[in-house]
Amino acid sequence: MTARNLFIAAAMAAVLMPLASFTAAGAPKKTSPADAAEQDAEKITAPLLRDAVIVDNKVIYLGDLFINVGDKGNAAVAYAPAPGERAIFDARWLYRVARAYRLNWRPLSSRQQVVVERVSQIIEKAEIVDTIMAALYEKGADPTSEVELTTHLSRVHIAGSAQPSVGIDDITYDVRSQRFAAIVSIPKGDPAGHKLRLTGRLYGVVKVPVASRTVARNEVISKRDVKWINLRADRVMPDTVTKLEDLVGMSSRRGLRPNEIVRQSDIERPILVERGSLITITLHHGPMALSAQGKALERGALGDVVQIVNRRSNTVFEGEVTGPSRAKVEITTIRELAQNR
Repeated sequence: MTARNLFIAAAMAAVLMPLASFTAAGAPKKTSPADAAEQDAEKITAPLLRDAVIVDNKVIYLGDLFINVGDKGNAAVAYAPAPGERAIFDARWLYRVARAYRLNWRPLSSRQQVVVERVSQIIEKAEIVDTIMAALYEKGADPTSEVELTTHLSRVHIAGSAQPSVGIDDITYDVRSQRFAAIVSIPKGDPAGHKLRLTGRLYGVVKVPVASRTVARNEVISKRDVKWINLRADRVMPDTVTKLEDLVGMSSRRGLRPNEIVRQSDIERPILVERGSLITITLHHGPMALSAQGKALERGALGDVVQIVNRRSNTVFEGEVTGPSRAKVEITTIRELAQNR
């Protein structure tokens, strides 16, 4: 090989060798099926934050917040909120917990959070009042009395696993003033449960009739439209309707709502004769009966005496309402009219 050929061969080798090295280094590395399956398994088993958490314990465990944490899930990381309440854990706190337990997890953003709610059972105010009333009855209180608490109380939340019960630890009752004070434990006998000091007073009650449905204005009330309810004795006004016979057969002067206390001013006897309406007037004298038409100058119910004008003579006289658009006059009334003419 000539010197010229040796020089050309050396130059080509110098150019081709870097290209070959570059191709080898830059070529993508092929992944085997086993390696790909292992990577997918790592993604599947990586710790994931739960969307919502509901607990029924006093503490929150790592497994309550994350899935795929293995044996670390039994580690207690925080106190649970009170029964019926919730707690919010933000991204920063969650990341600190994940690092502390060496979890391969980090928040997607600073807004990521998890809400933890505590399971609870609700003890309603009515159940607590009934328990107090039963204890007062044993001390001589009238079982028909109504309890009014002076201590604010709505409802009580207890743990979901607790026994839903109400206990009276202590109660005092003054018969003369009808006042009481009670120490209530919820659940009953649970030293870790709620301890409530409640005070109140008892009130006597009376039964009063009220409308069982909506009664329109001027509608006549029948017996099937009436029901009885208990009303505190101190709320019974002098004009409160307390007897069934004072309500049945009456006409409402305004619309009455169901269970609404009815006053004497709310009802009246049914109006049978309206002012300005034409009515039939009847005169009875022995076996003889005369009838004529007149115009009512007043409205009236059954038995009311209203003024009537004779349409022909324009004579004004009084008649007793006997029915719808009907009235009767006495012979003495006619005689008085004749003497005054």
